[in-house]
Amino acid sequence: MNARPAGPPALHLSRRTLLGAVGGVTAASSLSACGGFSRQESGGGGGSDTLRFKTWASDAEKNAFTRLVAAFNEAEGVSVELEVVPYAEMFTAVDTELQAGNPPDVFRVDYPTLGTYSSTDQLLDLGDQLDDDLTGDLIPALFQAVQYNGTPYGVPHQTDTTAIVYQPRLLREAGIAGVPDSLDSAWSWQEFADVAEQLRGSLPDGVFPFAYDWQQLGAYRWLTWLFEADGRLLGDDLRTPAIVSAEGRKALEYTRQFLQRGWVPPNTSVKGATYPDTAFASQKVAMAFVGDFLLPSLETSIGDGFEWQVTYQPRDVRASTDLGGNALVAAAATDNADLAATFLRFMVDPDNMRTFCEETTELPTRQSLVDAELDFAVRPDLMPTFVEQATTMTPDDVAQVTVPFFAEINTVLQNELELCFVDGQSVDDTLTNIADALESAAG
Repeated sequence: MNARPAGPPALHLSRRTLLGAVGGVTAASSLSACGGFSRQESGGGGGSDTLRFKTWASDAEKNAFTRLVAAFNEAEGVSVELEVVPYAEMFTAVDTELQAGNPPDVFRVDYPTLGTYSSTDQLLDLGDQLDDDLTGDLIPALFQAVQYNGTPYGVPHQTDTTAIVYQPRLLREAGIAGVPDSLDSAWSWQEFADVAEQLRGSLPDGVFPFAYDWQQLGAYRWLTWLFEADGRLLGDDLRTPAIVSAEGRKALEYTRQFLQRGWVPPNTSVKGATYPDTAFASQKVAMAFVGDFLLPSLETSIGDGFEWQVTYQPRDVRASTDLGGNALVAAAATDNADLAATFLRFMVDPDNMRTFCEETTELPTRQSLVDAELDFAVRPDLMPTFVEQATTMTPDDVAQVTVPFFAEINTVLQNELELCFVDGQSVDDTLTNIADALESAAG
């Protein structure tokens, strides 16, 4: 049932489950109260006890951020001002403020975009601000994601991943007898195609088999399919294009079927304006690829309207997923470097990270919480699938999507995939164009 159960069961996030191929080493980390985050010397930044924290946020995230900021202000006797803006406006606003010399002291940034700022000296060097108890407790691949040339320029605040939500009734009516209930039993690409065809033949006009989550700035999530085919975007040097390959061709040929065969709504193309959670909640699709962070909004939108469950992404040579989640960073130009660093440490304190993840149905980045029991506020019955799906992204995958020029790559993917899927550009031309743009971006 889709209704939120009373007193949700705690979910045990075992290290084997969440870390999987990413790997990690256990580090002891004591749970600390909200207060007591003494400021360390940073070598600069002695401004007044005020900070401006700029972020985008879902409703659940906004509520969690608001409570944590209030707790920090009370404990430290300072004033952190929370500024929430739409995601579509976030980085345009940050870039404008950076150029004007008045950036937010602290802001949120997704992992693939972080390198754009860290590689251009826009972020505060946290090398002297993060002690071994903290850094040793971070999932290694995610701590690597906030570094540039070995220096940390942020703290990994949370992570999330994509799985498939679906309406059991519609699948049953299409004659689909079973849905994968483990990562090992996930549909193969061929099986997923068969499921899409069965749904296409059963669903009424105007309802489609599924929606993917590649819209707009999410174009990089298409790389999940490239990785599943055992392909690469970049070579081992993380600069040489590697997408022109049999694996790249296979992934592109397979995924362009989605629009060609009518498996997805036309308005959900890469540059489309309709997102998968919207299409799913309005019952325009039987299945949708969504991140776990969307569970609260889906629960609110769907209510008691229909039953919905979750299963795993399909797999080919291997399973994979996208690097979701976000880091928190401080601007190098802040007048309050010590206070900014203190606030960042506070936000990734185990108790505070636990609170944030439980309220927002997102996954922690500290290993001590991976081994803890989290009481997720919304649909805790679905979270084990997302947790297990998260194990399929390897450190090598992470490295390819966190290079400093990845924001430019994401724009290239958005444009070229749209040309291929909607305008009929050939697969070979698309791969070549992406490779040429990668070479140019890498310098």
